[in-house]
Amino acid sequence: MTQEAMATSTAVINAEPAAVWQVLTDPERLSRAFFGAKVETDWRVGSPITFTGEWDGKTFQDKGEILAVEPGRMLRFTHFSPLSGQPDVPENYHTLTFDLTPADRRTELTISQSNAGSAEEREHSEANWAKMLDTIKQLAGR
Repeated sequence: MTQEAMATSTAVINAEPAAVWQVLTDPERLSRAFFGAKVETDWRVGSPITFTGEWDGKTFQDKGEILAVEPGRMLRFTHFSPLSGQPDVPENYHTLTFDLTPADRRTELTISQSNAGSAEEREHSEANWAKMLDTIKQLAGR
């Protein structure tokens, strides 16, 4: 995977990793972070994950599969959106990784997205992940 194909955003959150983890795995709070999309999964490796909502006036149901779950440390899943206009084939899926690193009763949270495509797509994704990180800060912070 080339660096150009990876979109990454990082923030330090004034909460311990357990509090950030609760936001990432609680469907109601995660929905708020994912721009209002309803998130459904059981968080078990191999299980499906879906995101249902509306974006720019269009309804959608994105999907993926849970790849890794390390409570308080890392969450990884695939993601595909039909709104991309691309065929639903493995090479058009992204892998989203949420890495949590403890830092003096705070948490550094990095969101990485593989297969970000062009520089424009990568910048758009990084801007979206930065907005998501701001919401997670609000939901997890004290």
